[in-house]
Amino acid sequence: MEWNQETLQFLSQCFLHTLSPAPGPRRQAESSLSDASERPNYALAVLRLVAESSVDEQIRQAAAVNFKNHLRTRWAPSPPDSDAPAPSSSPIPDAEKEQIKALIVPLMLSSSARIQSQLSEALAVISKHDFPKLWPALLPDLVSNLQKASQASDYASINGILGTANSIFEKFLYQYKTNDLLLDLKYCLDNFAAPLLEIFLRTAKLIDETSSSGQAVNLRPLFESQRLCCRIFYSLNVQELPEFFEDHMGEWMGEFQKYLTTRYPALESSGPDGLALVDELRAAVCENISLYMEKNEDEFQGYLNKFASAVWSLLGDVTQSSSRDRLAITAIKFLTTVSTSVHHKLFEGEGVIQRICQSIVIPNVRLREEDEELFEMNYIEFIRRDMEGSDLDTRRRIACELLKGIATYHKVEVNAIVSAQIQNLLTSFATNPAVNWKDKDCAIYLVVSLATKKAGGNAVSTDVVNVESFFMSVIVPELKSQNVNEFPMLKAGALKFLTLFRSQIPKGITLQLFPDVVRYLSSESNVVHSYAASCIEKLLLVRDEGGKARYTSADISPFLMVTMNNLFTALRFPESEENPYVMKCIMRVLGVADISQGIAEPCIAGLTSILNEVCKNPKDPVFNHYLFESVAVLVRRACEKDASLISSFEVSLFPSLQTILTKDVTEFFPYAFQLLAQLVELNRPPIPANYMPIFEILLSPDLWNRGPNVPALVRLLQAFLQKSPHELSQGGRLSQVLGIFNKLVLSTSTEEQGFFVLNTVIENLDYSLIAPYIPHIWHALFTRLQNRRTTKFVKSLLIFMSLFLVKHGPSNLVDSMNAVQPNIFVMILEQIWIPNLKLIAGNVERKLTAVASTRLLCESPLLLDAAASRHWGKMLDSIMTLLSRPEEDTLVEEPDAPDVAENIGYTATFVNLHNAGRKEEDPLKDIREPREFLVTSLARLSALSPGKYPQIISENLDPANQNALLQLCSTYNCPIV
Repeated sequence: MEWNQETLQFLSQCFLHTLSPAPGPRRQAESSLSDASERPNYALAVLRLVAESSVDEQIRQAAAVNFKNHLRTRWAPSPPDSDAPAPSSSPIPDAEKEQIKALIVPLMLSSSARIQSQLSEALAVISKHDFPKLWPALLPDLVSNLQKASQASDYASINGILGTANSIFEKFLYQYKTNDLLLDLKYCLDNFAAPLLEIFLRTAKLIDETSSSGQAVNLRPLFESQRLCCRIFYSLNVQELPEFFEDHMGEWMGEFQKYLTTRYPALESSGPDGLALVDELRAAVCENISLYMEKNEDEFQGYLNKFASAVWSLLGDVTQSSSRDRLAITAIKFLTTVSTSVHHKLFEGEGVIQRICQSIVIPNVRLREEDEELFEMNYIEFIRRDMEGSDLDTRRRIACELLKGIATYHKVEVNAIVSAQIQNLLTSFATNPAVNWKDKDCAIYLVVSLATKKAGGNAVSTDVVNVESFFMSVIVPELKSQNVNEFPMLKAGALKFLTLFRSQIPKGITLQLFPDVVRYLSSESNVVHSYAASCIEKLLLVRDEGGKARYTSADISPFLMVTMNNLFTALRFPESEENPYVMKCIMRVLGVADISQGIAEPCIAGLTSILNEVCKNPKDPVFNHYLFESVAVLVRRACEKDASLISSFEVSLFPSLQTILTKDVTEFFPYAFQLLAQLVELNRPPIPANYMPIFEILLSPDLWNRGPNVPALVRLLQAFLQKSPHELSQGGRLSQVLGIFNKLVLSTSTEEQGFFVLNTVIENLDYSLIAPYIPHIWHALFTRLQNRRTTKFVKSLLIFMSLFLVKHGPSNLVDSMNAVQPNIFVMILEQIWIPNLKLIAGNVERKLTAVASTRLLCESPLLLDAAASRHWGKMLDSIMTLLSRPEEDTLVEEPDAPDVAENIGYTATFVNLHNAGRKEEDPLKDIREPREFLVTSLARLSALSPGKYPQIISENLDPANQNALLQLCSTYNCPIV
């Protein structure tokens, strides 16, 4: 794209129209820019437009945003994955990159603040990939401009340069320490540490001169400059203490202390943003001294007492306003770091811990108006902070962390003081509950937040109160309250307490309260009915010693109908239509309860109604996952008890599943296919005719092109092949199925799924049906093995050959392989089977491969030939290595669906439905123990040729394996003669 008046006009018009409220011109402009972005020098032309002062500021700003976003995708596109399509956007040519790098710094410094911030971000994108090796001129350029701007006291430019430097140096915060990173850090320090200190001290002097008499407008850029210097200080010190900063620590720390202890009335009283600017600088200072306390304790200890005193005094002046949260949190974090260090004796003075508790902890733990607003207006965020521990950066949590820190070395004193404070709060509440309810909330929060997890489990403990006594006197009265909508924050605290201490509360007491917890599902407060649902869900997970579930179907049976009714009612409250806590509780209750027809029918009606609604606009992937898990567990548990219910489930679910497939709700495809697989597996052959159209859809190649569908499609295909194998022999379907196998096995990302299909075909069809296709199968496998051999592929191939052998005999296996390529079986035996047998994991897979290998040894003429004695011995050695490993621990059943990660999304991956899981089938049920099968088979074989096999064994088996074999022969009384 050549830069001329025509290009300027074209780009100006396009960016002007991108700001249009009318969708037509806006879309046309966006399309034109998208086409233009593929042309060489596009980014350079847009940057030149940004530099044109004659062009309207709004147009230039839109161009700057476009330039930044263009660089993000084009400066250094990630290399394409071997299985992924090539990237659609072409990278910026090197010649254009060099011109951009030459223009961007001076342009950024001469631009207005809004454009400057966009160009600064663009510069950070470039530096992430090019700095310092491919852009050695950048840092000297920034330093030179910084010194010029400093001499001119041009703080607009100074702050632009410092903002850019801050973006560049942030990489030291997030990258692991490597030699390359330390070399980059040394380069930055050599060039920037001294100029940074110089501008920091110069600005500090200007603040001192201006603060008493100056106006706020003059102080603002100075404080912003110091804040940026503090952020850069942190980035340059986070990996290790640089020599330059150690040598100049006194100068840095002197200024840091001054900002924590000095008031700046001209700026602080100029409005909320003025105070915020001072607070941001102080918070940055607190982060820096916390860093030195954690990483450079010895060098920092000379300054510690003064800083501890300064921070403590500062916290006494910080109000409860949410605008001052960051300062309060960073200051308390500093004191917490000190409390767990060797300098904890600072807290030993008489009354120190008491004063900290009264002046810092209790004020910050008490509920504020902001907390009440969050509780009412954004329940998901409130729960995320309050229940799920993402509130480490809230005043409430960090204040309790300070107490925990002090308790590290002063536990007895902290417990006594906190216990007394809790008692005072409860006494205050008792005098006037309606007015002083926040005191009780504060007391409950202190107990909950100071609880510590016991090692090796979810149980928690506390020394602050007697849990059972506190529960009965403080929590139970709240839970027993008849008005579920009164004082909702107290109710939420009580439910949270029961949830947290669920293992310590005796079963009898909990069951008495269970109907009360169920009542709270009907509370109008989103937080309260969410906490009630979470409480029930977590109670049903409690395990006693030995792993036995504490609460069984018999325990919840009396309350089951009202529990389910209240759970579905909770999903009808405003804002809770897609409440993940309620849906997770539904899943858990259905997983534990005894499901009768009277429960199953209203539940499936309720779940399909919700499913039909979310199909219109899938929003919350976590809620939707638990919805599908709930359907799956309901179908599974109900049909375990009454198989005849399958037809009513089909009637209820088929329209919803059909909607997903016909309306192309692609996010739900993997779930729909897993549910269909579950329904197919629960049917007794023959499969009802209404499933056959789905079978035809399943064989459509287009469905298999989307990666996340594949595991679910394979699962459904396996279900059809197992339940209706005769259908495969009609209409060329087997050829289509093997075409799917071929497609899957070619890619490393789907090769295992391809083998699942192939194994199911081999296991369920007669050899006469599959014989015509066997050469094609071997050809596909050998081609893939030759082109790209991975460990996963080799293990899958070994399992397939073993399954082939046990289902259709050694002769068919050997002969069909050699028919494709003469003597290939011996080569596969030498290069694949014998060396990799020991890699097989999983009890069913180990048994299968061990039995198949044993049959090969004892039945295959090829291995029984005298010329193959070495192969015979090495194969037995591999079998013994495999069988000598300890068996893997496996659970007979896994009743609890695992938690779903909260960041689960629709776009990237298949999500497995735990409750629709396929039970692993043992293809060798008649063989109990592969070790016994091995030695009995060897004993029978050796009896036919006495003296032959002991010699082969002694020549080829590892001594440890020889001993293990002798031991097995002795155990099962099967001598090898």
